[in-house]
Amino acid sequence: MSLTEQRPGAVTAALAKDRLGIPSIVFFVVSAAAPLMVVAGSVPTAYAVTGVIGVPFAFLMLGAVFALFAVGYVTMARHVVNAGAFYAYAAQGLGRTMGAAAAWVALLTYNALQLGLYGIIGSATEPLLLDWFGASPPWWIIALAAWALTGVLGLLRVDLNGRILAILLVSEIAIVLLFDIGDLAHAAPGGIDVTGFTPGSLFVPGVGAALATVVAGFAGVESSVVFAEESKDRHRTVPIATYAGIAIIALLYSFSAWAQTVPTGPDGIVKAATEQGPVLIFNQAGAHLGSAVATIGSVLFVTSSIACMIAFHNTTARYIFALGRENVLPAVFGRTSARTAAPIAGSVLQTALGLIVITVYAISGLDPVTKLFFTFGAFGGLGLLTLLTLTSIAVIAFFARAPRGETAWRTRFAPALSALALGVIIGLMLINFDTVLGVAPDSVIRWVLPGIFVLAIVLGVAWARVLKATRPEVYANIGLGPQALDGDTR
Repeated sequence: MSLTEQRPGAVTAALAKDRLGIPSIVFFVVSAAAPLMVVAGSVPTAYAVTGVIGVPFAFLMLGAVFALFAVGYVTMARHVVNAGAFYAYAAQGLGRTMGAAAAWVALLTYNALQLGLYGIIGSATEPLLLDWFGASPPWWIIALAAWALTGVLGLLRVDLNGRILAILLVSEIAIVLLFDIGDLAHAAPGGIDVTGFTPGSLFVPGVGAALATVVAGFAGVESSVVFAEESKDRHRTVPIATYAGIAIIALLYSFSAWAQTVPTGPDGIVKAATEQGPVLIFNQAGAHLGSAVATIGSVLFVTSSIACMIAFHNTTARYIFALGRENVLPAVFGRTSARTAAPIAGSVLQTALGLIVITVYAISGLDPVTKLFFTFGAFGGLGLLTLLTLTSIAVIAFFARAPRGETAWRTRFAPALSALALGVIIGLMLINFDTVLGVAPDSVIRWVLPGIFVLAIVLGVAWARVLKATRPEVYANIGLGPQALDGDTR
């Protein structure tokens, strides 16, 4: 029985076509990276936790690595169109069994990145409510409000979500650049120093922790391919949106990370970041540009968190949809709304998981910032790097069987260099994972979290073996996406 026969009506098994152009996809990509949240949260954290002042260079270096990865990634996208990009690429490059394993890793990764955001929204909103009303509700009430908004938007048309993200993102970038200008106009007595842009400022003890903190800022750049089925002229839209997203993220973050060091000087940024944390950028803005501008920035910090939630919610729901469409997950997850063409079941599942996480953390009294936002973020970042590495290898294997008219640079050399670079970053990250998590070097959790991904791969392989033995028609369709719907299993 084909997938088409298993579902009542084509509209319930397909995403909407031709709804997203280059700007919309770029908005999803960069919104997932959450510019203001990274600049205000991750950058000071990187300085404070690692003591490394080469954070600006780290963003540029990782931007180059992600651009290298994108060469093979977008080349693969021309030949494999599937909302579950990592899963589909692993399946068609390395075999259906590895595809199923990648699917489990992807689900863990994106859920961690999205759910962890509920831990930061309360911290971002509380100062504003205290300033305006003199009181603030518990963090979990604020998180529930953001959860409800994200859940509702996840059921609407994807292009509507794109327009909302566009408004929020343009505002974010504008305020970040304004903050940067204020910093540059108020340099430390020693003058403007560009030490942070030099390789020597990064490659010091703690480089692994710095890279691990910074890499989370790029989470979302790979999501352009997830929206390929809904894009206009995907052969042109997806590559341009991918490279544009990477360039915007790398350049904006690098420049903004460096700008924060200008008022303090390179020697003072670690101390300032340690003492002030995420409010450093807003304190600088208040001193240089006035309290009104700082307040606007604080408001946009809240909307940045919400925009990031919306972007990751949409991405995760589409991964769930891709797996349900091929019956790797229950078939109900492979259906879309007849009215909005949104992956409704996957979106509802994501919303339910959010409610569970918020409830558990609220009842247990765990700190939402350190134990939810940072822990889930570090865990998701490691999963993302694992998926990127696996995908680079899958690209090489896919085109080794048939070059399909693509160049050796796109199909072999760039993916190989990408896999090597990503592997080194993963190694450095694991070496300093205790620092990233803020735990003791002998803490069990520094090994438990990476071990969860190993377990996910093992379980994914086992599930694929079960499908092959008991439901061979489902196993045969793993990674095929729309081709499976058309009955084309070539």
